[in-house]
Amino acid sequence: MEILYDNEPSGYGGQAVTFKVHEGEKLHVLHPAQVIAFRGPSGCRSDKLMNVKGMYRKKKLIRADFTGTCQFVAAMPPSITLKPIKLTAESDLLYDFRHLFFYTDGVRMETRLLSMKNMMITRDAVKMKFSGDGQIGILTQGQVLELPLYPDQPLYVEAGCVIAYPENAKLELSVYGNHLASQHMKYQWKITGHGSVLIQSGGGSRELERDLDNNDGIVKRFLREAIPFGGVFIK
Repeated sequence: MEILYDNEPSGYGGQAVTFKVHEGEKLHVLHPAQVIAFRGPSGCRSDKLMNVKGMYRKKKLIRADFTGTCQFVAAMPPSITLKPIKLTAESDLLYDFRHLFFYTDGVRMETRLLSMKNMMITRDAVKMKFSGDGQIGILTQGQVLELPLYPDQPLYVEAGCVIAYPENAKLELSVYGNHLASQHMKYQWKITGHGSVLIQSGGGSRELERDLDNNDGIVKRFLREAIPFGGVFIK
């Protein structure tokens, strides 16, 4: 399978992405409504109902299966990035199933039950581990970054920005910095281990956008920053 695009090699966001499915290949698309153009024999596309687990996790009823030889174009909204990931024998990342856009034949999915602590933080009971020979496509908000992990040097990542992490990584809910810093930041994942973690840039705070559009005076800004929960009470 080939994925064609004009730019943005780290991910395809805000543009049309062309998929070329070769002879003997099969591609499963979990958001078929995003397909806006198709070329090939009509029988190369076959839509079917997902199983019960897929319906629950994706909040979708239908998936589209494309078999080669054909090609189609999928539209990515401006705020959404599609990140293709080639699986290897060493792949051990855990993903949220709702981020999955496509997967190829040969990909195996295994359910991993989270600890009670992680369930409360992520508001999800399970993560998915993908393995086998093939590709998956992950939907994210904004640019996707891959950051290395170390067993003795924690990485702090805003909880809402984590897309995937290694199965054997250690995660703790935390904040960092001095009292003022920890008081104003969102909760962070404190992550240690081996391998790498995938994060999305679009999951962060909208504070910068508000600041650029905001004409408040210096006194109001100071009170909003200095008083605990000032951003909530001082509009």
